[in-house]
Amino acid sequence: MLRLSVIRGVCRSFSARSVSRSRFGVRILRCDREPVPPGSCNWTSTRDGSSSSSIQVGKHPNRTRSLGAKYAIRESIQKSKKEIAALQKSQPAFNPVLAIIQAGEDDQVLEMNKKIAAEIGLNVIHICLPRECSEDEVVEEILKLNEDSKVHGLVLHLPAATQTSKVLNTVKLEKDIDGVSDINVGRLIQGDVSEGFVPPLARAVIELLDKSLEGKTVLIIGENGPIEAALQCLIQRKGGVAMSCVWNSNNLQKQADIVVLTNGKPGEIPPNCLSPGTTVINCAAAVVSEGLNSQHRDVESMVEMGVGTLAAALRMENVVESSRRWVERQQYKQWNLRSLKLQPLSPVPSDIEISRGQVPKPVDLLAKEIGLLADEIEVYGKAKAKVRLSLLERLKEQPDGKYVLVAGITPTPLGEGKSTVTIGLVQALTAHLQVNSFACLRQPSQGPTFGVKGGAAGGGYAQVIPMEEFNLHLTGDIHAITAANNLLAAAIDARILHESTQSDKALYNRLVPSVNGVRKFASIQLARLHRLGINKSDPSTLTAEEITSFVRLDIDPATITWQRVLDTNDRFLRKITVGQANTEKGFIRQTQFDIAVASEIMAILALTDGLADMKDRLGKMVVASDKKGHPVTAEDLGVTGALAVLMKDAIKPTLMQTLEGSPVFVHAGPFANIAHGNSSVLADKIALKLVGEGGFVVTEAGFGADIGMEKFFNIKCRISGLRPNVVVLVATVRALKMHGGGPNVSAGAPLPKEYTDENLKLVADGCCNLQKQIQIAHHFGVPVVVALNVFKTDTKAETDLVCQIAKDAGASDAVPCYHWARGGKGSVELAKAVREAANQQNSFKFLYDLQLPIVEKIRTVAQKVYGAEDIELSPEAQTKIDNYTKQGFGTLPICMAKTHLSLSHLPDKKGVPTGFILPIRDVRASIGAGFIYPLVGTMSTMPGLPTRPCFYDIDLDPETEQITGLF
Repeated sequence: MLRLSVIRGVCRSFSARSVSRSRFGVRILRCDREPVPPGSCNWTSTRDGSSSSSIQVGKHPNRTRSLGAKYAIRESIQKSKKEIAALQKSQPAFNPVLAIIQAGEDDQVLEMNKKIAAEIGLNVIHICLPRECSEDEVVEEILKLNEDSKVHGLVLHLPAATQTSKVLNTVKLEKDIDGVSDINVGRLIQGDVSEGFVPPLARAVIELLDKSLEGKTVLIIGENGPIEAALQCLIQRKGGVAMSCVWNSNNLQKQADIVVLTNGKPGEIPPNCLSPGTTVINCAAAVVSEGLNSQHRDVESMVEMGVGTLAAALRMENVVESSRRWVERQQYKQWNLRSLKLQPLSPVPSDIEISRGQVPKPVDLLAKEIGLLADEIEVYGKAKAKVRLSLLERLKEQPDGKYVLVAGITPTPLGEGKSTVTIGLVQALTAHLQVNSFACLRQPSQGPTFGVKGGAAGGGYAQVIPMEEFNLHLTGDIHAITAANNLLAAAIDARILHESTQSDKALYNRLVPSVNGVRKFASIQLARLHRLGINKSDPSTLTAEEITSFVRLDIDPATITWQRVLDTNDRFLRKITVGQANTEKGFIRQTQFDIAVASEIMAILALTDGLADMKDRLGKMVVASDKKGHPVTAEDLGVTGALAVLMKDAIKPTLMQTLEGSPVFVHAGPFANIAHGNSSVLADKIALKLVGEGGFVVTEAGFGADIGMEKFFNIKCRISGLRPNVVVLVATVRALKMHGGGPNVSAGAPLPKEYTDENLKLVADGCCNLQKQIQIAHHFGVPVVVALNVFKTDTKAETDLVCQIAKDAGASDAVPCYHWARGGKGSVELAKAVREAANQQNSFKFLYDLQLPIVEKIRTVAQKVYGAEDIELSPEAQTKIDNYTKQGFGTLPICMAKTHLSLSHLPDKKGVPTGFILPIRDVRASIGAGFIYPLVGTMSTMPGLPTRPCFYDIDLDPETEQITGLF
């Protein structure tokens, strides 16, 4: 009977006649491959550091098995060579790698493995540890190799005391080529080795005995370890009867036809236990008792059967098979997505109640369903995971899916529901039309979450879940941005202080200190020297003039544009004074806080295409000018590397899911009114590869199409190289009524009857805004589908009117949507319309040429998008534009910072204002992000709290730890 509960170490120490010592403390005989005299045994090393031999009790030794072993070894090696050649033909850059962890001295087993590995074309990583290394030291090395995607197999050559269950079971299943972990052996017994491996030593024994096992009784003598368990399983499958016992001569049974010794204790096998004709295969460093040959005069030793060498060859076969599986896993896989069932209730419960009523799939299961590999995700709790950027390299040849942008009409306090449409559309495509689709959303700022707007997880039965985790902290990306941003702000003020209070010599000695008598530049300092034209690397060789150039940034405090940030709406931080403590020696200046999502680092996160690009962009961020008017960057301050370190995890998109189990990427969260207002390029690119050709990626642009969509096209698409297939323009009857002249509304107050009763005139008048937004999309050559979010107070006449006006304005289609109340089922018609529109002719183009002067680019956006008559520049704005042009930044795109509540600069001007002059109060540059952003009117980059913020309703139950009041 197999005893999996005691499957533990493969081998233990024992003594034997020997002339060398293995790494396991097992004394073994050398294999000299010379002819052996009668009555002796020929030995060869096996997987576990022992030796193998075979003797035949009888008059005639069975030399055919020796020939069979040599043939099997040769065939195994040739097979492995051919398979590696085939893999490298399909993947020219692929190199299979075997890793060996050794503790102790070299031995024949090690050399045999390395020799065969070299012969078949494997690269070998050989890690040598002291013989006395601890279990934890071995585990640490295994964990490193587990995470190394270049390693395809792992062999452990360790002392017996170190081959503990913990060590053996630390090796990843797919790299356990010796097949000795509990999971591997368990799967073998269950008949499933699709992801695991048969132990090579056990397989070698079976290969040699295959034809002689039917109906035979095999006695396995050793310990109840994985090799013994595997042997029992394989023997039984070949029709043999397997028995096993530990080393106790009283238990040895004479009736066995074959005896397999897996672990040796010499002198403990009495000769009378071996009947004439019994085949003995010795896989251990044990020798049948010395009296055996003297008592059985007719015993002849047979030629070496080569168990150890064959096991080594089969071990390499396992490495090759592991490599083949790895290559196969790198290929794009069809989705096997299991949708979650919805049971919508009426009336519709609160968002948080709906969210809690659905149990999300474990995020690692979701990742597997959509073709992500286990080593491509970093799990955060049960429902969130970061996705590694290595996926882009793996799927670089995979065609992209269709790219859909969700935008909206000019927003009103009544809301349009772009996030809800995005999620409802993806649920409809994936769960109801069985089309691969991905939603890509921005991470919500805690400013609006605790202010007036609330969260951004969608609503009703079209949500991202768990909505509490989505809206609060998520995986800490915004906190990382805050830390990085404020580190740079601190560096600016500190540098000005130190330069104003120290001599050049003192600054130089502190910036380039002598450590243990050695003085050298940091790499970032060498880069600064190079930019200054100083091609020296020895700190002692700089002249006094060069030292001055190096240590003095000479920042002009009046030109500092870099502000501190906080992810909270706080109006009292819009203007502050810093440096008032005595320790700052009178260096006092006025500055301000921005909300964290307005940081240029957030914009960089949203626009970067990888770590190297992000680091380069962080270094290019201009924070001020020096007293000669030259730009001062984060690289000049020496802080680039530190910023990249703080952002290294934030660059990875976060995987979540909708109520119906459709995948969602949440990444980056720039506001659209004070930044470019779109989720990350990286999330979109990864999602487009994952959905595959024919799939859909649906992403959302902030606020109205005049703001978020315009920046999506002119900035995000220009930088990413991606081109949208269709725009979904979101509208509601209620919001259109407000644009048509409906009365103002207040949060918490009952809606006026104009919004709850049918009023076709207000609807028709308000559709001018919808028509304008459709026109803006057509400026870029992209087809438009209008999604009309339907409320229970909307009448059929009103929805029909909106849809007809939209189609007359050039929309490909206009569809009423009911996802809020019904989930994806309520947006199936929208999904069909989007799928049809995405296949239409697309003539995408940008609105302006980057070579135009900054002023002309601003004017183009103002006139063609907003409908302004012209622009008006303040003197300060004109000066900034002239300075940026002089510094070489004139060819960057434009990112307008403007109110989202109107097409104009005046928030109360609804509908489609005309004839207005757009005032440009100030102009700033986000050089790292790659755009110039003009500030229109009185636009603020730090929101304030209203009289009654959302936080009044947010609470925590201390017993259940459940959150209430989020929406």
